[in-house]
Amino acid sequence: MLHTRDAAANVTNVEDVKDVENLEGSESSVSEAQPEAEVKIPHETREPVPELITTQAALVEYAQALAGGYGPLALDAERASGYTYSQKAYLIQIRRNGSGTALIDPIACPDLSPIAESTIGVEWILHAATQDLECLREVGLTPSALFDTELAGRILGRERVGLGPLMENELGVYLEKGHGAADWSQRPFSTAMLRYAALDVELLIELRDALAASLDESGKREYAQQEFDALLSWRPREHKGEAWRRTSGVHGAKTPLARGIVRELWLTRDDIARRRDIAPGRILPDRAILAAALAKPADQLLKVQGFNGRGAGRYEKQWVAAVQRARGLPESELPKPPLRSDGPPPPKAWADKNPGAHARLEFTRLELTRISKELNIPTENLMQPDLVRRACWNEPVDDPQFYRDLLTEGGARAWQCELVLPVLLAARSRRPDQMTFEDVI
Repeated sequence: MLHTRDAAANVTNVEDVKDVENLEGSESSVSEAQPEAEVKIPHETREPVPELITTQAALVEYAQALAGGYGPLALDAERASGYTYSQKAYLIQIRRNGSGTALIDPIACPDLSPIAESTIGVEWILHAATQDLECLREVGLTPSALFDTELAGRILGRERVGLGPLMENELGVYLEKGHGAADWSQRPFSTAMLRYAALDVELLIELRDALAASLDESGKREYAQQEFDALLSWRPREHKGEAWRRTSGVHGAKTPLARGIVRELWLTRDDIARRRDIAPGRILPDRAILAAALAKPADQLLKVQGFNGRGAGRYEKQWVAAVQRARGLPESELPKPPLRSDGPPPPKAWADKNPGAHARLEFTRLELTRISKELNIPTENLMQPDLVRRACWNEPVDDPQFYRDLLTEGGARAWQCELVLPVLLAARSRRPDQMTFEDVI
């Protein structure tokens, strides 16, 4: 709404002021011409927020209620990412029709076998399953069937697949953003945190049903089911090589000594973080490690510009000792440059290094973009980009089985192979002189 007082502050003569003052009576017409933004009313829990389960007796009682429920099982887990070293669950939320919602403290109740035993063969509903599967597995909970609402949203081509946007789009319900990034390792939980946790699963079953109906209507149910089945054997990716090499900005450590300092500081920080169960970055950020590596100080580490963080001063002796260890190593024991990847080079270099592969990749990209638009599925869900690049980088092979094996061994599902394999086979015959203007741009 336009305020007379604010407008008058920006005019330069009396007549302009009078014109502005005359606006006072027409404020309602101005506001009518510009409709107000819709006020979203947050969804409230339909049932009282349950008491936190902190005893084995209460856990067993709820497990018995679960066994008497019906339909799939909605689950969620709250971790303390960014706060703790471990990625374990600090709160587990469960809901099933006929059983109600439970909020379980797995720290107070580490034996969740009663829950597992009462839900054998029951379909789980998770949102972004790969974020929670591992921490649930740590407490003995493993699904035998799964429906991932985020993944379903992706396959359906929904523009926004966060839990809140999906709830709003599919069910017309607005979930207020709350405590997702809170430190769930701290006790006690506030009433607001428990309310937030209960809301995360209260409508998850209804969301699953709405998305499942859309998958059926769009003919994508089989695509989704293959993805859900693959999640049952999912494990976190194991990073090859030495973990310290994943330090942010480590590529800036060009000399053996600089890499050695990064390694020794990283290992020291990791040891402290593991023993205290604190996220490493909260003790010493990666940028501080890199600052020390570039400065290569013999002492007075705290005077190095950029060497700061919550634990910079507290663990000064350990940091100085780490740098001195690196400085004391013969060059033969200092880290070598990183090994080259066994995969193809970055695509931007293909036109010069391998024009034929570049032509195949550009053709494949265009075709996958076309399929993506036709099916309304993101291209990254049609096939892992790395597998596409590997298939195109290789010199063309006559046997189609070569390409099928490359895709399936890389984790591609049958539905993905069905859609993408014909494109890769057609790309074999593409040559640089066949590239169009559209390919180049």
